[in-house]
Amino acid sequence: MYIERTLEKFIIQASKQFPVLMVTGARQVGKTTLLKHICENKRTYVSLDDPLVLSLAKGDPALFMQRFNGPLLIDEIQYAPELLPYIKMAVDRDLKKGMFWLTGSQPFHLMKGVSESLAGRVAVMQLLGLSGMEMFGNGHNVNPFIPDPEKLFACINKLTPILLKEVFLTIFRGSFPAILTMENMDRDLFYSSYVQTYLQRDLRDLAKVGDELAFLRFLRASAARTSQLLNLSELARDADVATNTAKSWLSVLQSSGLVYLLEPYYTNLTKRLIKTPKLYFLDTGLCAYLTEWSSPETLEAGAMSGAILETFAIIELLKTYWHNGKKAPFYFYRDKNKKEIDLLIVKDGTVYPIEIKKTASPQKKMARHFKILEKLNMTIGHGGVICLCEQVLPISENASSIPLSVLLGKRKKGVTH
Repeated sequence: MYIERTLEKFIIQASKQFPVLMVTGARQVGKTTLLKHICENKRTYVSLDDPLVLSLAKGDPALFMQRFNGPLLIDEIQYAPELLPYIKMAVDRDLKKGMFWLTGSQPFHLMKGVSESLAGRVAVMQLLGLSGMEMFGNGHNVNPFIPDPEKLFACINKLTPILLKEVFLTIFRGSFPAILTMENMDRDLFYSSYVQTYLQRDLRDLAKVGDELAFLRFLRASAARTSQLLNLSELARDADVATNTAKSWLSVLQSSGLVYLLEPYYTNLTKRLIKTPKLYFLDTGLCAYLTEWSSPETLEAGAMSGAILETFAIIELLKTYWHNGKKAPFYFYRDKNKKEIDLLIVKDGTVYPIEIKKTASPQKKMARHFKILEKLNMTIGHGGVICLCEQVLPISENASSIPLSVLLGKRKKGVTH
């Protein structure tokens, strides 16, 4: 079953402007399915997962380019970076838009080659797992999120409230299409296989891992720290590896689309701001699996409950930007007095503050730190508290409650748009 993706529209648009288009992201997020659906068999599909095809691509890239006629869709391009100079030559010779579509699940191994060979010729975009809007059939109707109270109020009246139990079931299952589109898919078996075949095979080799158990400990320690300030020393200690090793492994996880580092907002106007980023796992199901929660109920009642809810909200917001082909202007605020704001969306000179809380009854005090932003000499937009409430209501002069339902977009029966 194909689920419409928000990124479709941007891919079609970018392919009319650039000769090469590249979609990156972790394995199993749907890159190939998406591109195959859009091209409708009007491209020659070549997978570098095929050992014979890969051998040709690496051993004789010139012959590879002669054998496969364009336009081409080349899957897992990172396995044969030798092709990139030949793609460049073909592009410069023919001067056609949309000649090559590429996918890559390990861009950290590849992006140097892309930037050197295809500078100015390639549109690069990142795909994550299914968003809530995509899961509920509204992937075509997603705009980059801004907490505009009028738009939120108009939206919420069309949506079915998402309550605690359903939210944590969604978090526990995660966003990989295979889990969400196959009714009989065993969730634990999927993630077990995912860890074995991807995290421990592909990433372990590329990250130069000598001790597989140490790498798995590092993965689990990283997952346990989702939505927390990054502390490489602690991660290294828990995995029993050197700090430089932990830094290298984290870079691999980040570049491969498995973790996201949310940078702090920093200005020289005040020296009291924290400069350390926050770590988020990009799939909550994988995060819950690695931290060994056995059910949505135990996850909701456990120590990670608030952290994984925050992770879920941040990543859903991130998808509204990345799946529209845009950079997410996301930061967080924290000073040395431990005054923190979970998310700042900085757009067109205006900063929109967001708090994320596991509550159905948001209170004014939850937005109390928003006023701190006045000393940054920036325009402060309307903020919000994303939570489990059912209505968009004012909680202070410049902040409203924002139901999680807005991010998931499950429409009431009979409402089509």
